[in-house]
Amino acid sequence: MKNYILSIDQGTTSTRVIIFDKNFSFISSSQKEFRQIFPRDGEVEHDPEEIYQSVLFTAKEAIRKAKIKSTQIRSIGITNQRETTVLWDKTNGKPVYNAIVWQDRRTVKFCKSLEQKGFAKKIQNTTGLIIDSYFSASKINWLLNNSKVAKELLKKDKLLFGTIDTWLLWKLTDGQSHYTEATNASRTMLFDIKKSQWSKEMLQIFKVPAKILPTVKDSADDFGHTTKFGSRIPIQGIAGDQQAATIGQACLEPGSIKSTYGTGCFMIMNLGSKLKYSKNNLLSTIAYRIKGKNTYALEGSIFIAGAAVQWLRDSLKIIKNAKETEILYAKNDPSQNIYLVPAFVGLGAPYWDGEARGALFGITRNTGIPELVKATLDSVVYQTKDLILAMEKDSGIRIKRIKVDGGMVNNNPFIQFLSNMLLSECLKPKINETTSLGAAYLAGFQCGLIKRFADINKKWKSEKSFVHKMNKKDVERLYLGWKKAVKATLIVK
Repeated sequence: MKNYILSIDQGTTSTRVIIFDKNFSFISSSQKEFRQIFPRDGEVEHDPEEIYQSVLFTAKEAIRKAKIKSTQIRSIGITNQRETTVLWDKTNGKPVYNAIVWQDRRTVKFCKSLEQKGFAKKIQNTTGLIIDSYFSASKINWLLNNSKVAKELLKKDKLLFGTIDTWLLWKLTDGQSHYTEATNASRTMLFDIKKSQWSKEMLQIFKVPAKILPTVKDSADDFGHTTKFGSRIPIQGIAGDQQAATIGQACLEPGSIKSTYGTGCFMIMNLGSKLKYSKNNLLSTIAYRIKGKNTYALEGSIFIAGAAVQWLRDSLKIIKNAKETEILYAKNDPSQNIYLVPAFVGLGAPYWDGEARGALFGITRNTGIPELVKATLDSVVYQTKDLILAMEKDSGIRIKRIKVDGGMVNNNPFIQFLSNMLLSECLKPKINETTSLGAAYLAGFQCGLIKRFADINKKWKSEKSFVHKMNKKDVERLYLGWKKAVKATLIVK
């Protein structure tokens, strides 16, 4: 019996594959990290081939661990790091250059030039996005201008573009499927989110030829088949990682909100069928597209969250693994108010300053590793509060309840401080792998395991609730310190 869903979660620092049964219970998983390439300050790249090989490895490993045959897999779902950009040769599937990662800031000046030319309002009205090097369009432009191979292939009509979902789909289907879906398309800065199609105006502004773009499908759709795992399996669900987490967290009602703490932190509020533009530097985006109908969302994007913990581990070498942060967090000196502004690749929402760089404030002779660890984790909390306040202004809703997920929510003191600072209840889900789960739900809906999309609501369960315990005056005092630290860091005042 085909009773299993294979979910591919291709993230910024690792690839994870999880196998779920027909009731969407966890069966097995496999995870593999891959190289982070930093050519110059502010530049971040990945090897697309290495990413693809990590998918093959983890999928086969997860199937082996589940002790099932590939013939028992009913459908495949894919979720992916968004905005990361790949160009490749459609005759042999070879990338023309490394993938330029969403964190990469090499196109900051180009984006500023577009802003100076007066394109900001037009771009926001069409795409829902704020001009920034974060999104794919300026990355494609850079590759077309800086890769001789790309220029030659374009002349010969042999060049293709894709975000990571499209790249993986192309490779898994042996070049049969050059598709993306609406949530990933909405992050390119080339997609009209009202008309739900590629925008001719945006293509002209960014000088991107339409012929290299993939066809856009629904989030639950038939994307083709793969034979890479031993049998012919359909791929039937795709969504960008944060939208997949929104589905996995069952944020399907307007006003429901989730915040994911992975490499970055991304907060999404479901807006329903009505598109709303932010007046407070948030993004308007597509949460998912089912049966041709868009559900919209407001999103706040923080570039550095779990990546700051990686920085503690890999660059400063003051921890060996993320689990140590919970112990060290509890050992900190509460009398020290240390602020880390983790602008390692600039600052995202609501500041959008690509040239800002990290800074540390308030250190004394008594400051040690516990205080530095706490400041690092607290920086994610303060950035989340920035997003919450902007989202409340945009939506007119006082946010009293937020669903949280991602690797960082395994640290209970971190989530408690988050609840304190937000003055909101924070709910951890029973299944923390919400991104993989969201992709599995999409595939499950398309293949018939889920009859109605709204039925996903019935599957969500909370593992633990955190309620705020801090005095409001203390919250305001600590947050004021954060605002001062950010102001001292910003290049764009």
